[in-house]
Amino acid sequence: MTTTAEVHDATVALDILAATHSFQPITDCSFLADKGYDVKNIYNQVKDLYNGECIIPLNKRNSKNPKLLPQGNPICEAGLAMWKDGKFSDCGRTRQKFCCPLKSSKDTVCPCHHKNFYNGKKHRGCTKYLTIPDDLRLSIDRDSKYFESNYSLRTECERYNSRFKNTGQERMWVRNKASVTNLNTLAHISLLAVAVAAITRHSGQSYRKLKTIKRIA
Repeated sequence: MTTTAEVHDATVALDILAATHSFQPITDCSFLADKGYDVKNIYNQVKDLYNGECIIPLNKRNSKNPKLLPQGNPICEAGLAMWKDGKFSDCGRTRQKFCCPLKSSKDTVCPCHHKNFYNGKKHRGCTKYLTIPDDLRLSIDRDSKYFESNYSLRTECERYNSRFKNTGQERMWVRNKASVTNLNTLAHISLLAVAVAAITRHSGQSYRKLKTIKRIA
């Protein structure tokens, strides 16, 4: 699918999957992609429509990683374990609020003299928020061997992208979208034909070795 530069890859991924499913069933598939595809809708539709799984690294989107105790409580700047202070939902996510353990103390002072501890309010001290993993995107164990071994297979895609760039499609010499689409299609057909030739000839040569395949073609 050829799009203009301002269209993000993740926005057309589901359309490509639907088009593929129309002629090549992808039920029980594994969707491997880089963190640019770390979008909630992709996880949900791959699971709900195709009964598949997503192997996508987490895009932290400039989020911070606070220090946590084994129980899951964050540690404040003074080195104290923070207390749970209720949950709330916004933007389709549920977050757990944590507060300063000394916020209601009348005699104790903050060890690090945090500015929010001396704000003159009844509920003093700093607060932190942690998103509760209640969706598929946050429930995946990305540190497991299963995830790491499967995600390593995505290098096949990078190898294909490298060959595609060598066909001259990265800097086009035509200007209208229809012509660009046609040239991209021809380039894809050529690369896939090389792979098909390597497999059907049973030559013993790997389709990863492009120069060797060209010599026997």
